Amino acid sequence: SDYDPRAAANGAITARFGDPDVEQWTVFANAGKGLGNGWEAYGWAGYQDRDSEGAAFPRLSDNVNNVASIYPNGFLPKVAINSKDASLAGGLRGELAGWNTDISLTYGRNALDFRTEDSLNSTYGATSPTSFDSGSLIYDQLVLGADFSREFEVGLSGGPLNFAWGLEQRWENYKIEAGQPESYNRGPLGANTALTGGAQGFVGFQPSNAVDVDRDNFAAYADVEIPLTDKLRVEGAVRFEDYSDFGDTQTGKLSARYDFTPSFALRGSVSTAFRAPSLQQSYFTSTASVIQNGAVVETGTFPATSAVATALGARPLKAETSTNYSVGAVVRLGRFDLTVDAYKIDIDDQIVLSELIRSPILDPLRVQAARFFLNGVSTSTKGLDIVGRYRLPTDHAGNFDFTVAANFNDVSLNTALAPTLFARQRILTIEDGTPDTKVSASADWSRDKWGATVRATYYGDVLQPGSTAANDYSTGAKTVVDLEGRFQLTERVGVAIGVDNVFDEYPDFVPASLNSNGVLGFPYYSPFGFNGRYGYARLSLKW
Repeated sequence: SDYDPRAAANGAITARFGDPDVEQWTVFANAGKGLGNGWEAYGWAGYQDRDSEGAAFPRLSDNVNNVASIYPNGFLPKVAINSKDASLAGGLRGELAGWNTDISLTYGRNALDFRTEDSLNSTYGATSPTSFDSGSLIYDQLVLGADFSREFEVGLSGGPLNFAWGLEQRWENYKIEAGQPESYNRGPLGANTALTGGAQGFVGFQPSNAVDVDRDNFAAYADVEIPLTDKLRVEGAVRFEDYSDFGDTQTGKLSARYDFTPSFALRGSVSTAFRAPSLQQSYFTSTASVIQNGAVVETGTFPATSAVATALGARPLKAETSTNYSVGAVVRLGRFDLTVDAYKIDIDDQIVLSELIRSPILDPLRVQAARFFLNGVSTSTKGLDIVGRYRLPTDHAGNFDFTVAANFNDVSLNTALAPTLFARQRILTIEDGTPDTKVSASADWSRDKWGATVRATYYGDVLQPGSTAANDYSTGAKTVVDLEGRFQLTERVGVAIGVDNVFDEYPDFVPASLNSNGVLGFPYYSPFGFNGRYGYARLSLKW
């Protein structure tokens, strides 16, 4: 982070901002076995354990929530997360009654166990723990799927018609588990209204936040690809879904491609889409206890169907829907390929998180302030993708592969929400929080056992909005260059050395006038981060 300008910091760097410390190990196995008669059994299994630790805002020595007997020089709370991720799948594929068949069962589970380290609960004074079990988030999913496809000769000049269909049943479960009492309670000094309850940096999940919810979903789809002529190909698809908590929906897609010559084709598509609210958006709850007028009250995030959110006007979440349009061209001229695609994506009832709302109507519910997810935004995205590629083989210098890719985007938001629900900062984040222009150029070279890649990526300016225009700042338009060299020692052993961000490019500094605590040295909206140059060496072994 940047230097902390506050007097108690004595000009030091007191914060830590950016990527967390990570220790991770992963094991993954992939297998398949022929069963005869064209059938194969397949499956995979994976497990990952990941420990990460990131920093919250620093508490200086003069902070009212510091306990000098524990941290005489202040402290920097850490939020530590242990993520355990497991997946397991098995399936059969082959031919059944003339249909190419794939039947599979897949299970996945992720558990996030939170700890707050190097911290304290100031309402416990000198007896406060410095390490807290802050609770867990757990999600798992079981999917049973069956897919079938087959070609039919129907006398079309373009070839056989291809028809595919399938079924899917999915079961989901989501849990929030509470942390230890000291991570969220107000302790013996809790009557002091100047002190914040719970672990500093990350307040633990309370028993009132705990949930254990599930739902299931059935889906069916059909897809047909019709080569009407040797130049015109049309594809149509429909999908039906039925959620146990959101009812059913139908979506569809229609696309076509016309090859005028072997070197030039036009293509286009129109489709509709549907996304039900996730269990997390529907049920996530996180609250903290604070003092208001001498009484303990709650503030935090509540489900849209809770009494708190309902009092503020919230309604049960609906599914997001969208309509997508695209039209493009394909050009092939010898070793040169070019694709140009324009698109438009309209999303209705997009789910967003409201502002933190304070209202006297919450007083009877002993809540001071609340926020919740709501269907509050409609967006329209217009864009253009351009990708050009040229391959150049040579007799003595090796093979070259040149690629240039560009994306241009414009996002506009239409919303009738009041600023108390969805304020300026959130609106501008959607419209200007990602680059409107990104251009990447790369060259790849290979010769015998040697290889190298150089890539330059240009990112347009990104706005990081504040609550007012005076608090806005931006990343600046930047170009990042990456370089890698490779050598294949044997058929099974390879080495590579590379540097990402060769020229150590950073986004623009946060203006000093907006950096009152030194935490934000650079805009965290930066599309290429703010880690500077990164060098690496890689050894690969195949057997």
